[in-house]
Amino acid sequence: MSAAVSILPAPQLAALNDAYRKAVARRRLRTMLVVVACFAALFVAALGAEVNVRTFVEKIGNFGSYFDRIFTLEAGTRVWTDVNEWFWGWKKWLSLLGETVLISYVGTLIGAVLAFGLNFLAAENTAPSAPLRFAVRRFMEFCRTVPDIVFALIFVIAFGLGPMAGVLAIAIHCVGALGKLYGEIVENIDMKPVEGIRSTGAGWIDCMRFAVLPQVAAGFASYTLLRFEINVRGASVMGFVGAGGIGQELVVAVRKFYYSDVSAILLMIIVTVFIIDIATGWLRGRLFGKEARS
Repeated sequence: MSAAVSILPAPQLAALNDAYRKAVARRRLRTMLVVVACFAALFVAALGAEVNVRTFVEKIGNFGSYFDRIFTLEAGTRVWTDVNEWFWGWKKWLSLLGETVLISYVGTLIGAVLAFGLNFLAAENTAPSAPLRFAVRRFMEFCRTVPDIVFALIFVIAFGLGPMAGVLAIAIHCVGALGKLYGEIVENIDMKPVEGIRSTGAGWIDCMRFAVLPQVAAGFASYTLLRFEINVRGASVMGFVGAGGIGQELVVAVRKFYYSDVSAILLMIIVTVFIIDIATGWLRGRLFGKEARS
């Protein structure tokens, strides 16, 4: 290319350089306009959301002082100087953490089973009919659009306080979230095996079982494990509305200003989530390879 350019006459070479400089200048101008538009949109959105930088600067000290209080015992010493006093209720909190994990597990499992059954009806390349696909997609959109904590509040009102509300809330939200992810995997499969099995006279269920499922099983399992990680975090918050788990104890500590209890419970939640994240990541890697682990 350089040899071809070097033999061009000087006027043509100059014109080529000029055109290149103009193209670069246009690209820079477009990039600058995009950046300016993004900042303008961010500014307008911040105004609409009533984000006040001055208030943030003035109140940021309150955030720091709260963390200072939750890491201080009633005696005025730091929490790590007396671990027994800091984690005085570790047995009760550990039991509630176990309840939180079980809520997440049961809710994720129920939601995954329902999503597994619905996603084939929602995927564009496997749905038996367009009206059915439309109805299933709208249902799954409803399930994942309403926040799980709102579902939890509704179920607490309906069934009373306790883990049942949290399980149902997670299950319904999982139907929408996992159904969407499962459906996207199905829509990207190779359709040749499906066409081959269909040509033998096999029905829709057989096509899904023998042609589609082998291609998507690993992806389904990987997304399910990932969703379980997310649901453990969500279940920790659902206790705020009385849906069982460690969240109920955490909200009591926050409301009654038991500062050191807040830090102890938060630390236990964080460690639990870390362990689950590492364990499920390792499991995905062992089952599906290094790409699934990331």
